[in-house]
Amino acid sequence: MVSDSGNGVVVRRIIELPDHFDQFLVEADAEGFDTMSALQNEWFDGSNRFERSGEILALATIHDEIAGIGGITQDFVDSSWLRMRRFYVRPAYRRRGVGRQIALYVLEHAKPFDRQIALYADGPEAEVFWPTLGFGPIERENTTHVFRRGI
Repeated sequence: MVSDSGNGVVVRRIIELPDHFDQFLVEADAEGFDTMSALQNEWFDGSNRFERSGEILALATIHDEIAGIGGITQDFVDSSWLRMRRFYVRPAYRRRGVGRQIALYVLEHAKPFDRQIALYADGPEAEVFWPTLGFGPIERENTTHVFRRGI
């Protein structure tokens, strides 16, 4: 499944880390985010390949340039839940709907599994972003938000 939003953002499922993944690493590290380093480390050691039931890793491109990445995995607090994980949009592509398109793509993938979906919003921009997609605050270990179905 490929999603083309009409604004040039194309989102697709990936089963390998993309070529030029180092762009994510350099830019995320420069901003103080360790999510891309963690993604790479978990991918190479095999501990997280987005292969279990309900999981997906998605890549967004704009005119064939990698713009963002994100996915959903089994939740590590409660394995009956899913968790939005490893989201990162490169600075040059922010405020263009990239993060939203990735999130909507993986949420659509998760629908048939009918599981709670949690996340940890890392930083003030994320705290504002996730509620626009229907996530609400929750008091839970290593979790800031949960998806509110039907919102």
